Amino acid sequence: MLFFSRWKAISVLLTAIVICLFAVPNFFPDRVVQRWPAWAQRHIVLGLDLQGGSHLLLEVDSNAVRKEKVQTLLDDVRRVLREARIGYTGLVARGDSVEVRIREGADPQVALAKLRELSQPIGGALGGGGQRTVNIADLGGGLIRLTLTPAAITERIRQSVDQSIQIVERRVNELGTVEPSIQREGVDRILVQVPGLQDPTHLKDIIGKTAKLTFRLVDVSISPDQAIQNGPPPDSEILKDHNQVPYVIQKRIMVSGEDLTDAQPGFDQRTSEPIVTFRFNSNGARRFAQVTQENVGRPFAIVLDNEVISAPVIREPILGGSGQISGSFTVEQANDLAILLRAGALPAPLTIIEERTVGPGLGQDSIQKGKIAAAVGSVLVVVFMLATYGLFGFFANVAVAVNVAMIFGLLSLLNATLTLPGIAGIVLTVGIAVDSNVLIYERIREEVRSGRSAISAIDAGFTRALATILDSNITTFIAAAVLFFIGTGAVRGFAVTLGIGILTTVFTAFTLTRLIVASWVRWRRPQLVPI
Repeated sequence: MLFFSRWKAISVLLTAIVICLFAVPNFFPDRVVQRWPAWAQRHIVLGLDLQGGSHLLLEVDSNAVRKEKVQTLLDDVRRVLREARIGYTGLVARGDSVEVRIREGADPQVALAKLRELSQPIGGALGGGGQRTVNIADLGGGLIRLTLTPAAITERIRQSVDQSIQIVERRVNELGTVEPSIQREGVDRILVQVPGLQDPTHLKDIIGKTAKLTFRLVDVSISPDQAIQNGPPPDSEILKDHNQVPYVIQKRIMVSGEDLTDAQPGFDQRTSEPIVTFRFNSNGARRFAQVTQENVGRPFAIVLDNEVISAPVIREPILGGSGQISGSFTVEQANDLAILLRAGALPAPLTIIEERTVGPGLGQDSIQKGKIAAAVGSVLVVVFMLATYGLFGFFANVAVAVNVAMIFGLLSLLNATLTLPGIAGIVLTVGIAVDSNVLIYERIREEVRSGRSAISAIDAGFTRALATILDSNITTFIAAAVLFFIGTGAVRGFAVTLGIGILTTVFTAFTLTRLIVASWVRWRRPQLVPI
């Protein structure tokens, strides 16, 4: 166990040195690091509790999700019956149900068979539990009721939260912030933490907008004033622009914003006003071309979150699959709108139910106390090891110092976020690393007491302590992995540093310490073990 070939010794040292070098950018100002190659700019990001920032707790509007699900069911019922050429009347939504009456002369059983196709297993064909999305009941007299099951609504809320997390993350990243933390809290809540952002107003504006973009035709059969006085037609509604000018807009969506593939801010070449240019995918480009071909001369409204952005008249067919949105934007408004459209629309509105701004002073105080705790703990460990094991204690202290440097190097390599609990995990790792050395040294002492020679006792100590070191560290690593995958927030920060620390501990306590001791044995050829 004490023999190291030259290539093996070099590989161990190079591994330790290279990993430690990744921690170097943390000791230089950002302006200096930015001039380095991209691969060398990785560094540790301080969490919200260390550098301050914004904390938002968002809640998905469950009622909006339920209403959207019911409306989708109503549209599906209409589509299925029309495709089957089955006459119906009285198609209405009541709570979580949709009711429809089949006209006389049509076969209700055929209608039931067609409508039952709308009821799918929860989670698709592979969904378990036998639960379905819709319960269908024949109430007699041609009246059929379709009711969304609670499981279907819960599943849709869960999907909405998952989609919202992805969209919120894309929107926050577009702002250029560093390492935001976005994760689920409970069933219908999302926790957003953005370190370093002291003014959350802009963040709230970007996150809170649903950003549901639609392209719809303006209803020219009635003027806005008449619609306000007498009510709009059944297939239209009254919407306003940012100046509160009313428009009568058809409810039918001609092209959806979901077909957008890109959106970028820019300037109109003729007027130099800020605009947003957009591009559709193949499906959206085809539908956009068809609509503009069939409706030349008609106003075509661009609607964002039920607000008319603009309603230009279609002068000629637009066949290229791209266009532009103008609406007296400022440069910042055009940039924000482009961010929202690129990130996609939220599946449901988000409500801010908790908002906190953590000042940098609190974080600096935490850093200072963390440094003091780490320094005091490390000094006590160093003194204990020197007093107890002498020269071998010095070897262990060197290995522990390299261990901590490797932890910071790996955290930098991963661009990980360091939090106050993460510092606690590093301090705990120091104790775990020393514990591994204690196991080895105590085993060496036992071998010496049994009458072995110095070199034989050292070799046996490393050999027989290996299994114990692996067992103890593997069980601790399993606990850290469980904390990481199940825990949230501060718990995950602790688990990350603890898990990385365990990996580096196994490397330094057994491999690096063994290399140091083997080099010393080869150099001194001791007759007694100074331990």
